[in-house]
Order: sequence, then C-alpha cells, then structure tokens
Amino acid sequence: MTPPVFNFPLGIHPWPSERRRLRRLRGGYTFSLLENSSDSYRFTIMAEAGRIERLFHAFAAAMPEECFFILEYYADEQEQPTEENAEPLLYYSPYMPKEDILEAVQPYLSRLVHDGFVGFGIANNQVGMEWFFSEEKIITCFTCNHIRVMDILGQCDLAYNPRQLFTSDLGHDHLSLLCYRPGTLPGILSRFNEQALDYLNFCAEITEELEMYPVEDDISFFLSCKEQQQIEQRLREHPDFDGLADEEFGDLLLSWNDFVQECEDGFEGTLEDYHDGLRLRDLIQYVIEGVPPLLARKLNEVVADPDRRLRHNLIDCRKRLDAPQNLSLREERFWYGGMVRKQGVVLRRDLIRQGWFQP
Repeated sequence: MTPPVFNFPLGIHPWPSERRRLRRLRGGYTFSLLENSSDSYRFTIMAEAGRIERLFHAFAAAMPEECFFILEYYADEQEQPTEENAEPLLYYSPYMPKEDILEAVQPYLSRLVHDGFVGFGIANNQVGMEWFFSEEKIITCFTCNHIRVMDILGQCDLAYNPRQLFTSDLGHDHLSLLCYRPGTLPGILSRFNEQALDYLNFCAEITEELEMYPVEDDISFFLSCKEQQQIEQRLREHPDFDGLADEEFGDLLLSWNDFVQECEDGFEGTLEDYHDGLRLRDLIQYVIEGVPPLLARKLNEVVADPDRRLRHNLIDCRKRLDAPQNLSLREERFWYGGMVRKQGVVLRRDLIRQGWFQP
C-alpha cells in the first residue's frame, strides 16, 4: 500500500529529487533542553497544513490571558528565504488580551499558514512560552512546561520522533500565494482576490490592526519563568533597581543593544542620556553577578555582541566618565572608559562643558 503524501502548506514546494525522502515524511516532533538552561525546552514540530490552525489555538489556550503576536515576513517576495541577503521583517504587537489577538488574526489564518514568505506566532515572556510557525513551515515552541506541551501534541496526534524530518532537511522552493491563480486555490483561499492574497498587503493590515512595531533580530534569547524570578529577586536587593524588578528583563537586554546601535549610528542625546545607557549596563552586570552560574553564563552570552561592538566604538580610553559610587561590581566597567566615536552636537557640547577634551 502506498503511504500517504505529506500535506505541505501551499507555500512549500519540495523538489522532485526529494521524492524518496518524502515517502518517509510524517508529522512529529523533537525536543531538548535549551543551552545554558536547566528548565527550558525547545520543541521543533512538523505538522501537516490542516493541523496548524488547531495547534495555534491549542497553544494559545495554554497561555495567560495577555500575550503578544509575532509576525515575520520578507519584504521582497522575489528573494528566496535561503539567500544570505534576504532578511525578514519582524514585528511584535504590544501585550493585549489573548482573545483580541485571536479575533483579529482569524480572518488571516489560512493565508498566514499557507504563504511561503510569512511566519507568525504568539508568546508571553512572563511565563516563558512562545509558539512560532516559520516561513519554513516548521513550528518552534519554547516552554518551561514540557509535559503540558507533549500533552497538547499528543492530543493533536503528533508523536515524539528523535529522527524526525523537517522541511529544512529537504530541498524545496518557497512560493507566495500569488504564484497560484486565485480560482485554483483550495477552500477559503479561493474567495480572495489577488490584492488580498498578496502577503505584503495582508501583513500590513495585521500590523496596523494590532499596532505592531518592528523589532531588530540582532540578539536572540529565551528566559524561563524560573530565570525571570531569579532576576527579579536579584533586582529587589538594590534600592536603585527595585523599581525595575517588575519589568521584563528581556526588554532591558534589548534596550542595551539598541543603545549600542544608537552609539554606532551617532549618539544624538545629551550626556545625561548617555549616562542612562551606561547605567543600564550597570544594572545588567549587577544581575549577572548575583544569579546562579548557568543563568549568568546565558546573560553574558546575550550581551557579548553589543559589548564587543561598544568596545570597538570607544576612543580616548585613557579618560573615564564617573561611574555611580553606590554600586559595587566585581567586573571592570569598560563602558565608562572612553567615549563613542560619533558624538552628536548636543553630546559634544556637554562633553566640552565638562572639560572632556582638555589635555
């Protein structure tokens, strides 16, 4: 008896040369502990197109009442995602009621699932859970509760397979829905005209409706619920940082990366604004020096690239800005040594007034 052919989303077209391996392709998943983590897991899931909406709703149901939506798509559908120069646009919505997200994206779900240049997901960082369906049409899930995720996958008839094949293991092409004539598309997709099938149009509609904002994907990390609790506990130990203990630490890490990028582009703020960026790195270092070693190693890896870029950008390193005296850190605070190369007019004016350029 001939085994059934795997039902890919319309946006994935396997090469004819992969016919033999396609016979072995079934839905399933693998999972493993995240690097530098003792309680966070990464699930990689392969599921047929007809199961994706069910999986999306099942995972959304397991998340808290407030989440944020993730949307990723390629700006130019002529560029294949496999090309090195093709970088997708990444958007996050603000935290909002989960039901509002589900209601807003429901009319677009079939297009999000099937278009080969679009990925989407839903997440809540406070509980350390994220579900994302990429343009490769592979589901990635990060979670601290792997038993719950395995139960959801079992209910959707997906089994653990340590030798699971994924789209990325096969030669394939990516197709937008515009590659098909509207009348030939199956199901609900046949009702849309060309304008509605253009992912650049419907992705723009989603970002506008959910008030989504672009996110730089320069650094990536995942903090489990337990790790966030350890960070919060550490921040509450210092009176200057206690007020930030309830903030998402991931946002603070991204803010440090943004500050470094701003310095590379040319810092246009005041000297006090510049000090605010340095104090943010103080806070991160304070956390690193007071959390368990495994978490400290993870945080050091997250800030390693922006730190390297800032070191490269600093000049006049024989001079130092004054660091706060009410904070004792073991690490030498290199970020107070020297000044960034590209100084805006206001920053340079403040430095002159402070006597920075005096011999």
